[in-house]
Formats: sequence, C-alpha cells, structure tokens
Amino acid sequence: MTIQMIIDGGADLPQEMIEKHQLKVVPLNIHFGDEQYKTGLTIDLSTFYQKLKEADELPTSSSPSPNDFYEKFKQVGPEEQILVLALTQGLSSTYDSAIMGRDMLLEEEPDREIAVLNTKTASCGVALLVHEASAKIEEGMPFNQIVEHMNDKIEKTTTLFILKTLENVIKGGRLDRVKGTLAKTLNIKLLMKATDEEGSVAVTEKVRGDKKSIRRFIEQIGEYAHQFEDKVIAMSHSNDEERGRKVLQSIKEKYPFKDSIFTETGPLISTYAGEGGLVIAFFKD
Repeated sequence: MTIQMIIDGGADLPQEMIEKHQLKVVPLNIHFGDEQYKTGLTIDLSTFYQKLKEADELPTSSSPSPNDFYEKFKQVGPEEQILVLALTQGLSSTYDSAIMGRDMLLEEEPDREIAVLNTKTASCGVALLVHEASAKIEEGMPFNQIVEHMNDKIEKTTTLFILKTLENVIKGGRLDRVKGTLAKTLNIKLLMKATDEEGSVAVTEKVRGDKKSIRRFIEQIGEYAHQFEDKVIAMSHSNDEERGRKVLQSIKEKYPFKDSIFTETGPLISTYAGEGGLVIAFFKD
C-alpha cells in the first residue's frame, strides 16, 4: 500500500519538496477586507506582499472547511493510506476541520485508513516533519508505526521565531501601541517559540539590537539539542532571502547539522512576522 501525505496552507515548504513527495495541499483562506483568497491557489506570495504593503489593516486568515479536507481525501485512491500533518491547533482550527473531513469520509468508506496529526508547529516546522515522514515511508515502515513515530517526533520538534520588525504585531493588536512604540524606539527584537503543550506562539525573550538578537536566536539551538550529525535544520524567511541565508549559514557554521531545508514563509506566518522574520525548526535531543 502507498501512503499519501496531505498538508495545509499553514505549512511552508520549497516547491520542489512538494513535488518530490507528491504532497496534496489544502489551502488556507486569506481575507483582505471583503476580498478572499486561497493560499497558493488564487494568490501568490509577491501579490500577497504587495497587498500587505498597501493595506491599512492586516489581512485575516481562516482555516479550510471540513469539506475542503473531505474533497482532498476523495482525490486519494481507496487503496492508499492518508497521513495528514496539520497546522498547530494552537494557532488555527485547521486540525479540527481535518478531523471532521476525515469523519465525513469514514462515514462513507469506513475501511479507509486516515491519520490526522496536530503538528504543534507551523511553517518550516511542518517541512521538517514531512522530511522525517517521507524518510520512514521510503524505508517501508508500516503505516501505524509511522503514525506512532511521527507523534513522537512532533513532541521533539522545536520551533523558534525571531521578528526583525514589530510593525505587524502592533498592527495586528498582539502588542499594544504604547508598548510597541517604546519597543521600536529601544530597537527591541522579539524571540518567540511554539509552546510544547499546545503549539501556540509565546514570547521567550526581548533582546535589544538586531545583531545581538540574531546571536541569541542561534545560541538558543544549543539549549535544546547537542547531537546534530543526524539532524536536519529547517528555516523559513519572511520576504528576506538574503537575511535568511546569512543566518542559516551562521547556524551551520556553529552546529554540524546533517542537512537543511530553506524556504519562504507563506501568507499566514508572514502576516504576523512582518518582513525579515525568521522561523527555524529542528528536533531536540
């Protein structure tokens, strides 16, 4: 039996990775006022950034509907098993929609094998999990063992964020304007992490200055992992490839990761991170 992996618009992966593993993607909805778009389908990243610059208010996002998942599941042959790696439940109801979509299909076809996992991560964190799952599929590991293995890997996934600008978190109401203005004046940068329990995003440190915050961002990796030879680091950047590649190079010089994944953040993460935001994901020891 073959295994079909399905991700959603909260995951950020290089296009070649999506094609290589023949992933199916369920898009998220992005709303600019009354205009609605589907990530990766009816809006591309350059158009998204252009609209983001022009908009007075930040766009909002909404999860795919259960029917969106149901329709995607229907595209998969009944002889195939389905593994869904869903955007963290801490940020979105996407996981719940995937569960409901699965149940809709199982009512019709009770013999189908569908596992829906709450990844507790987003962006390149999902890319890291796709990389891991695809390796186990290629090894020929049975479906139920892959599900068990991936649940274990989800608990080991560490996802760290750094913001270069506070513009979007202030605009989005996640940092009140007085605090935001003060932080901008003092050149404060936010370091954040996906929480272990529910995968929501929490501020872990506030560091003054860009160089110092990047240094601290890289330092943090060594607080979660010590063995790197068999590990992969995944990074996504928010519309600043040069900054992303430079920081990734510094990470690889400090820690001997076996491999790396590099990609761009999609509309969901870019909306909150703002330009120059970075996300990294790796498995802790």
